[in-house]
Amino acid sequence: MRSYLPIALAVVVLVLVSCAKAIPGTPKAEGEIDAGTVAGLAVTNDDTVPSGPKQNAPRVDLTAENADNGDMDQLALGALADLYEYWGARMPADFEGQKFTPLARLVSYDSKGKALRLCQTSTSGLVNAFYCSLDDSIAWDRGVLLPELSKQFGAMSVVTVLAHETGHAVQFKLGGKSGITQATKTIVKEQQADCYAGSFFRWIADGNSKRFQISTGEGINKVLATMFFIRDPAGTDANKQGAHGLAWDRVFAFQMGFSNGPKRCARMDQKEIDDRISEQKFDEDDYRRGNLPVNEEYVRKIKISLDEAFTTSGTQLPQLKGNGSKCPAGKATEPVAYCPEDNTVAYDLAKLTALGTPPKRGQEPGADGVGIGDFAAFAEIASRYTMAIQKSVGLSLDDEKAALRTACLTGAWAHVAEKPAASGENKLRLSPGDLDEAVAEMLMGKSLIAADINGNPVKAGFARVEAFRLGYVNAKECTARFA
Repeated sequence: MRSYLPIALAVVVLVLVSCAKAIPGTPKAEGEIDAGTVAGLAVTNDDTVPSGPKQNAPRVDLTAENADNGDMDQLALGALADLYEYWGARMPADFEGQKFTPLARLVSYDSKGKALRLCQTSTSGLVNAFYCSLDDSIAWDRGVLLPELSKQFGAMSVVTVLAHETGHAVQFKLGGKSGITQATKTIVKEQQADCYAGSFFRWIADGNSKRFQISTGEGINKVLATMFFIRDPAGTDANKQGAHGLAWDRVFAFQMGFSNGPKRCARMDQKEIDDRISEQKFDEDDYRRGNLPVNEEYVRKIKISLDEAFTTSGTQLPQLKGNGSKCPAGKATEPVAYCPEDNTVAYDLAKLTALGTPPKRGQEPGADGVGIGDFAAFAEIASRYTMAIQKSVGLSLDDEKAALRTACLTGAWAHVAEKPAASGENKLRLSPGDLDEAVAEMLMGKSLIAADINGNPVKAGFARVEAFRLGYVNAKECTARFA
């Protein structure tokens, strides 16, 4: 977050607290959000559906130039064999009979080894994977990128990258049917490619792949976490040549493809992306570049922002206590808890500070001992604060619907926190990259943003992020969907 602009939060309050009655109108979000499913599929985890290559998968007939035929090359070629099968059937079905033709070239290289010249670029130090329209090729770094992804996020992260690059090939082959021209900005192409990758993963999750399988819980969570790893740095301008999007934007595009298929991806255009993209440059006065220290001063300011958001609700607003997240009745969650017995939000400042410390380069946010960033910590406070509002209107606090509602209301608060405001005392405002930190927190095993009062999170990270986004886009839907 940033601390130099005032922030007006006395908005949408009646919407947020009118959960006891239905809100008329048609919800605007795409698709239903169900705590027990992922876009209609049952939630599975790796203990029942191990994510990764299938045993006894059929032989891959593809070959790559310059390959060493090690594990990374075999994984990449297996992914491409599946992608060829998927697009071979899906492209003609969805795009007026147009056939999918295999790539003209597949190239493996080692960014630490002998340099090649590909797509008018040297591969020396090029930790990347890319599609090149000049010769209709896909190339990947088997030396650094693929092993690093596989180590941190599992084999399906490598499949994710190859699915994204094949998405670019699909764009090129579809041309006007994907709305792509020479003048199309990079961010549109990247959003479409993430979306096409999502549609391919739905095909895998549906059990259609001969070579791979993925659980819709832990497996898809890891795929979405990959988006955090390969996102643009916070503060990048979305209109910059080469911009790929922040994790918030990339996850949205992937989810749209997973839920709605390739036709939805082809409809992504500049107007849509201009309306919703979160990627923006840092304000030149934001000297902290989006990460404030999580200390008593800023916890106090977060309390002010939350009070401003809910002040006209007519409910008794909770107090915050820095007492190690302990409740009088003894039952609590860490590092923040809502205590209904005395209407307080109790927090452990040391643990929130650890969560609010940004990860170092190459670290996985939220992994053991690794922080995420200030907004992850502040959003956990906000999530427990919304419990008081829900309790005041007689809503349940200890079930999956409460967990979804909490994520939704926290997202609604995040949207309010974007806008400049009248209060001179509160100077916090959402900063570029904050929504990415919320995504990273919600993909952790024990997300509080999307958890009930007992700390039980919604099973699937996919649904957690959807519910948060729902509130961020339109607070009224928190009541329409989860009352």
